[in-house]
Amino acid sequence: MKFRKLLIVYLSVLVVVAGCRKDITQQPTNPGNGTETPQPPKPYKVTEDFETGSKTAYAAADVQLTTGAWTFNDALLGTLAADAKNGSKSVRLRTGDITMKFDISNLQQIKISHAKYGTDANSTWQLMISDDGGATFKQVGSDISETSTTLVADSFKVTTTKPVRFRIQKTGTTRINIDDIVFTGTGDSGIIIGTDPGTGDGDNGAGTGSAAPERGVTAGSDAQPASGDNSNLLFGNPSNAQTSVTVADNYLIDQSYYVESYSAMRGTPNWVSWHIDANTINNTAPRSDNFAGFIGLPSTFYHVESNSYQSSGFDRGHNCPSADRTSSANANAATFLMTNMIPQAPNNNQQTWANMENYLRDQVKAGNEVYVIMGSYGMGGTGSNGTFNKINGDKITVPSNVWKVAVIIPTGDNDVNRVTTSTRVIAVNTPNINTINTDWKQYRVSVRAIEQATGYNLLSALPQSVQDAVETKTDNL
Repeated sequence: MKFRKLLIVYLSVLVVVAGCRKDITQQPTNPGNGTETPQPPKPYKVTEDFETGSKTAYAAADVQLTTGAWTFNDALLGTLAADAKNGSKSVRLRTGDITMKFDISNLQQIKISHAKYGTDANSTWQLMISDDGGATFKQVGSDISETSTTLVADSFKVTTTKPVRFRIQKTGTTRINIDDIVFTGTGDSGIIIGTDPGTGDGDNGAGTGSAAPERGVTAGSDAQPASGDNSNLLFGNPSNAQTSVTVADNYLIDQSYYVESYSAMRGTPNWVSWHIDANTINNTAPRSDNFAGFIGLPSTFYHVESNSYQSSGFDRGHNCPSADRTSSANANAATFLMTNMIPQAPNNNQQTWANMENYLRDQVKAGNEVYVIMGSYGMGGTGSNGTFNKINGDKITVPSNVWKVAVIIPTGDNDVNRVTTSTRVIAVNTPNINTINTDWKQYRVSVRAIEQATGYNLLSALPQSVQDAVETKTDNL
């Protein structure tokens, strides 16, 4: 079929409920009367041409493209002469689907170019839409018949004020090509073409831009040992976390440079534990700012991506800080995995916690080593856009409280046995709010108070008599 066809499908207008996120845009001031004159929203056009990605096999995997991360299931990026394409690449889809792992906002129309692959027989495919962050999809219009050997385009009109994402799924066993997908709308699309540079010295960054490719950790010789002195979990596993999908909300992850308990339901760590000494903060490597999802999570878990906090009003707040891991590029990059992040109020992250992190590193520079456990709990924090219980389509829980416990001992060996009833242990518990005091010392509590709030057994590797002494005191130095 050589002619271009136009399929227009009207979706029901979805009413925006009170309290959902709004983007703040700068508005100029009218100098004549002192009032603000709103600027009309501008139209946008975003094109996914599939030229930047790379995928040569049909096996299911995520692919980083210009617009963001897409899941390819029984699909690849074809470059053969038989692939119908505008440019050097197009999607070759067999019996599976391709799915956006990000949302686009204020969308009015999506146009998709498509054709048969080579001499394959005619077939059909479906366009699916989700307005709940990918939890559920429903079909847009009728099945699309694939009969042309050259690219043709179908346009779908969308009238919804909710962010949406799409899935193109194949029916039948013959192959098709999908190329240029053009999104058009008016206002903020929520998509920034390019990479996410990250920002700030306080480990902040709201996650604007397209999602970076997921990755794991490459452990070098500077990684902490698995056990014994300087190991990240030396003082115990506070929640008895296990590496089993049967405990998805207390899932143990050893990232070599830190260890954590991860909650699949919350989309954040429950706690992260690590060790700091002069070697870990030797400034060999600069801050990498390469935020990314963690490729090692089980497939059944929701995967938080680098741009999942976009426009939320919360920072991607590190648990294990970037500046605590400067011994190598691998060490620093490990701290930028999204499984090490929580939605943290900007002032809480960039000021109060940054000040405490600097203080602990100063203790190391003074001749000590520090064992740290940091976590969060509760629901509901106040960022720069107001108070929220959850973000990212309710996939990520915003904690109400952020806490930390630090055990400070002089540099040496046989660390557990060197902790005594007089060892300095600092425990801090802050509200996750933007109006927080910058002085972290105002939020010191006892370790037992944090245990009572979280249900964890902190510093459990210490003798009980030592625990009873150091956990009941509140630091006052």
